[in-house]
Amino acid sequence: MKKNCAIIFAIIYPILQFRLSLPLYAVEPDPAPDSPPLAIRAINPGYTIDGKQNTNEFIELYRTSGTNTLPLDNIALYYTNSSGTRSELIAFPAGSKMSGENLLLRLSSSPDSVSSDLTYKSTLALKAGPLELTYNGTVIDSVCWTGAPGCVAPFKTTSPTILVKNQSLNLFEHLIFYTPAYNAGHPSYLAPPEPTVEEPSSETSPEPKCRGLEFTELLSYYENDASEQFIELYNGTEEAIDSTGCSLRYKKKTYALSGKVNASEYFVYSPTFSLTKNPTSANLIELLDANGEILDKIEYPHGQKKSASYAAFGAGAGKQWQITYSITPGAPNIFQEFRSCPAGKVINETTGNCVKAATLKSTDVECPAGKYRNPLTGRCKSYDTDDTAAECKPGYERNPETNRCRKIKENTGADFGLTPVAAEETSSFVALGFVILLVAAGLGYVIFQFRREILGIFKKILYNIKHETPRQHRKTSHRQRNRRHP
Repeated sequence: MKKNCAIIFAIIYPILQFRLSLPLYAVEPDPAPDSPPLAIRAINPGYTIDGKQNTNEFIELYRTSGTNTLPLDNIALYYTNSSGTRSELIAFPAGSKMSGENLLLRLSSSPDSVSSDLTYKSTLALKAGPLELTYNGTVIDSVCWTGAPGCVAPFKTTSPTILVKNQSLNLFEHLIFYTPAYNAGHPSYLAPPEPTVEEPSSETSPEPKCRGLEFTELLSYYENDASEQFIELYNGTEEAIDSTGCSLRYKKKTYALSGKVNASEYFVYSPTFSLTKNPTSANLIELLDANGEILDKIEYPHGQKKSASYAAFGAGAGKQWQITYSITPGAPNIFQEFRSCPAGKVINETTGNCVKAATLKSTDVECPAGKYRNPLTGRCKSYDTDDTAAECKPGYERNPETNRCRKIKENTGADFGLTPVAAEETSSFVALGFVILLVAAGLGYVIFQFRREILGIFKKILYNIKHETPRQHRKTSHRQRNRRHP
C-alpha cells in the first residue's frame, strides 16, 4: 500500500509543480472576435555592453494568422514602468500597415535602432510591466516581468536573456539565445502615404497673387509639443493679399496656403508638417507664388534655442535674422538676447542660464543708477558731477591711473645736473677703436705668416754689421772723419 502511494505521489507531484508554475508564464487573454491577428512575440529590455547602454533593446510583434497586408489602424502599445505608471509607448498612425510576418520595434536611443521597422522612445526596465498590445483601447495581448503571480521572472543584469513566447504553449519564457526577425531589404512596416499637393497645371499659368509677402519669424525648437511651431509671413504692401493658391516648399515637398492677409499685417502659419527643431545644417523654406515663382526664402541654421524664435530685424539690404527669446507670432519682432528668468533668479550672461543672484560674482551684477564699475578695482563708483576733478593740495599730484591725489616724491640725489654724453661722440670713439683693432690684428697675422723670412732678414743685417771687409771699414772710417772735419 505504501509503495503504491509513493508511486502515485511521484506521478502527481511533477504535475502539480508544473501547474503551479504556469502563472509565472502569463497566460495571454483571449482576443476579441474582431481584433486583428497580432500578438507580442519577444521582448529584450537591453543591457549595457562595452559601455553602450540599451544594447539590443527591442519589442517584436508577430502575425498569428493570415498572409495579406495587415492594417495597423487603432493599434497601440502601452507600458507600465517599475513605478506603476502606465503610458502609451507607441500608437500606429492611421493608414499604416504590416506586410511581413514579424514587426520589429527598437528603442530610438539604442545602438541597434537602425536595424528595425519602427522605433519608440521610452526604455524598458529589467523589472516592470505589463506591456499591453491594444486594439481600440482593448487589450489583446500582454506580458509582465515582475516575478509576481501571473508574471514571469524579472530580467537579470548579470545573466542577459530574452523573453520569448512559446507559441505552442502560448507562454513566455526566458531564453539565452534569440534573434528577432528583420529584413532591411524588405521592411515589414508600411508608413501611411504622405499628403500630396497637386502641382499647378502646365497648360495654364496662374496669375501671381502673393507678391509682397515675406518671411519674418519662425519657431522650430519647441518647448513641449510640435504644435508650438509656426512660420510667420508679413504683408508689406498697401493692399490685402489672398494667399490661396500660394504655397510653402520644404524638403522638396509643397504645402498649400490659404487665408487673407491684410495690408501691413502678419499671417501665422501652423505647419501641417514637422520642422526639424535644430538642424545640423541650414534648412531651406521657400514661399511660392500661385505661378510657382519663388517670392522669398528663409534658411534657419543649426544653433536654434529651445523656446526661442528665429526672427528678421530690419528691411531691405539691412535685413538680418537673429535668435530672440521674445516670441511674437502675429506681431512686430522684439530682440531679446537672453531668456526671461523666474522671480528670484537672474541671467548669467556668460552661460545664458538662469541662476540665483547670490551665485553671481560681484562683477556680473549691474551697478545701481548713478554709478559705474571701476575696471581697476571691480567696485561700483559714482560718476563725477563736475567736468574736472578738484585740484590736489600742495605737495600732492594726481595719479593718472587712479585719478586720485598722491604725495610727490622728493629728489634725494645730488644738487647738480648730469652732463649728457652725445651718442655720436661715443659711437665715433668705438668705431675708431674697432678700426685700430682690425689693423693690429691684420699686421699681427702678416708677421706671423712671414716670421721666418723677417727673422732671416734681421739675421743677415746683423751678420753684415759684424763682418765688414777692410775696404768697407776704411770707407766707413773715412766717412766718419769727413763728418768730424768738414
